[in-house]
Amino acid sequence: MLRKIGIYFVIVVVVLTALFFTIAYYATYSEGDRTGELIKFSNKGYIFKTWEGELSQGLSGNKIFTFSVLDNDEEVINDLKKLQGQYVKVTYIERYKTFPWWGDTKYFAIKVVKEKSPIFNK
Repeated sequence: MLRKIGIYFVIVVVVLTALFFTIAYYATYSEGDRTGELIKFSNKGYIFKTWEGELSQGLSGNKIFTFSVLDNDEEVINDLKKLQGQYVKVTYIERYKTFPWWGDTKYFAIKVVKEKSPIFNK
């Protein structure tokens, strides 16, 4: 009897853990676009190396949008490296939860394209 309870307990814990990671990975809270000057993009971390970026959305750099990029999004990583210092539009998803091996933020860039700057567009 006690052994059956232990087995059921382990099964429930495994199923709940799998459900948590599945929801954390596939469920998104929001998605959208942000535009601004790509002022920083780097690979950082001691134990878990993650890709992190910053988008300046104000003239004086007072509004900063920080985001992460998953390691398997190589096209996005390469595009961000090429477009650093330029005005871009970042398409992102916001997750409910993140993990240290994914990135520092809940915002994950899934696409980036160069845009015309509204400041110099006269």
